[in-house]
Amino acid sequence: MTDDQVARHLRRANEVARRAAGMGRHPFGALLVAPDGETVLAEQGNIDTVNHAESTLARHAASNYPGTYLRDCTLVTTFEPCAMCAGTVYWAGIGRVVYGASEESLLALTGSHEENPTLSLPCREVFARGQRPIDVIGPVDSLVDVMVEPHLGFWSAR
Repeated sequence: MTDDQVARHLRRANEVARRAAGMGRHPFGALLVAPDGETVLAEQGNIDTVNHAESTLARHAASNYPGTYLRDCTLVTTFEPCAMCAGTVYWAGIGRVVYGASEESLLALTGSHEENPTLSLPCREVFARGQRPIDVIGPVDSLVDVMVEPHLGFWSAR
């Protein structure tokens, strides 16, 4: 993916996150992007504490596309996938992950909030334990503030 594609898709994922927040859900969003780097095949906002945007989208992708196709697809997400989501991306067979802001940035926003107890386990570490490579792009420093914005005040108001 080009830098322009990464930025456009991250901004779109952030709009999905805003819609999720508008429905009272946690403000996270994810997209599945086709091998051409342009076509968005699916988008997903957070549902609840165990149905994260990334894991829900990865399960949907695995149910609808062959692994040989998903290997060339990209999951784009507003924040670094947690260990659960990284594992689901791995098992779904998606070949690349792009994320805007790190798990550390999320922890700074949520603290010890009971609805989002973060794990200090980078997705790259989860993927490194697998038997096939997953390319990872992120965090995207130029967009971290944009990704963080929907979270400002969200966690303290819950």
